Amino acid sequence: MQYNSTRNNNIKVSSAQAIKQGLSEEGGLFVPESFPKVELAEIAQMSKKSYNERAYFVLNKFLTDFSTEDLKNCISSAYTKEKFGTDAIAPVYKLNDSVYFLELWHGPTCAFKDMALQILPHFLTTSMKMTNEEKEIIILVATSGDTGKAALEGFKDVNGTRIIVFYPDNGVSEIQKLQMVTQRGNNVSVAAVKGNFDDAQSGVKKIFTDNDYKSLLDRNGFKLSSANSINWGRLVPQIVYYFSAYADLLASGEIELGDEINVVVPTGNFGNILASYYAKKMGLPIKKFICASNENNVLTDFIKTGVYDKTRQFHTTISPSMDILISSNLERFLYDLSDGNDTLITELMTKLATDGKYEVPAEIKAKMQELFDADCCDDKETMASIKATFVDGGYVTDTHTAVGKCVYDKYVQRTGDTTKTVIASTASPFKFNQSVLIALEDYNFVTGKDEFELLDMLEKKSGMKIPESLAELKNRTPIFDTVVEKDEMANTVSDFLKVE
Repeated sequence: MQYNSTRNNNIKVSSAQAIKQGLSEEGGLFVPESFPKVELAEIAQMSKKSYNERAYFVLNKFLTDFSTEDLKNCISSAYTKEKFGTDAIAPVYKLNDSVYFLELWHGPTCAFKDMALQILPHFLTTSMKMTNEEKEIIILVATSGDTGKAALEGFKDVNGTRIIVFYPDNGVSEIQKLQMVTQRGNNVSVAAVKGNFDDAQSGVKKIFTDNDYKSLLDRNGFKLSSANSINWGRLVPQIVYYFSAYADLLASGEIELGDEINVVVPTGNFGNILASYYAKKMGLPIKKFICASNENNVLTDFIKTGVYDKTRQFHTTISPSMDILISSNLERFLYDLSDGNDTLITELMTKLATDGKYEVPAEIKAKMQELFDADCCDDKETMASIKATFVDGGYVTDTHTAVGKCVYDKYVQRTGDTTKTVIASTASPFKFNQSVLIALEDYNFVTGKDEFELLDMLEKKSGMKIPESLAELKNRTPIFDTVVEKDEMANTVSDFLKVE
């Protein structure tokens, strides 16, 4: 299978090249030139298979230049019980007869990003061999909280690579920050950026499209790539777990083969919900996609109006991984809805860069609204959702999953649609222990307590076990303390690589 760029569909590259490169030269994102089809009978077979077997079935349809041995090695190296604590890898939790949580946070960094970032380094090193790449690959990452640690953990000490992560200063949870600044590895670096996630993300994109800077790196034996969901190797593993969730519901008798389900995804960068849309294109029976946002509700407004407008107040919330105003993966979605109109996509993305907003044509808006619903909630509603889910069902969610549950409840109240629904549970509640405990108890309950006291308190309250990777942070000393202006990010990369 070949891959096109969303901004120039004359470009055709292999999956190995798309993964190695990350971003197309002109700034477009790589997308498959067609989508493979999956029959219901094949989905029925998946219900009898392990997660790794399901992953091979899906990934083999997209990474057609990978040998069977290479692809199976990537999968078996990434998805192990030792790393995820469960053979199921991404288990489905039944809350009630209508609602199921797809738990995507059992990996080493306790967030859904592990589902892709445990396998991406293996994809990348395999792709480097396949394309005879001799330069050292430099992974640049902008993170709103979870991607950074997951990428650092995935790429640490991987031969032929180095990784530098930029996160918004004061824009991530204390646990998220501790996870990053204590990261070990001989090829890793971390820096805070003065500003918000969009500043960090724009800075990384600027480096990727600076030809003079890339030439400098090239002369020094380096080549840039990305671990953000702009990289196809990050996005394609996410398709797998929607098929896996459906297969689990089928295996447990919760649904019959062919039954449609709804999918709710709390999202900021649009990658996780885009993966579910791609699964539907392949044949997974999904009725409605419900896009859940926090107060940074740029996606809610876009889906309702067809106008994407990033020129709005940025809110720092208790669900920081969704504190995003520029949703990069929306570009792939619009490319698909426009039947591959690269001229339109280039025009829209140029308007976003110059004017801060764009409006999609009426026919694209109509297609989108037929498939997608969207809503948002503020921090107060998020807290109330955490409390209600625990009181009603004995289940503790993190702040992002709570946004999804809150928006789902609004959707049902508004539409009366009681279709069985899978909500993507994107992080362990222990990563956001303070906010979760305030929701379950009150502010006084957490006053004066440090992060590790809060972990112990949440363990007692929830009946869940503290993830080992979070508990051990108590004994780790911070290694990285760099804070930079957004226009100094390239210099920070140069200092890390020791190039001038």
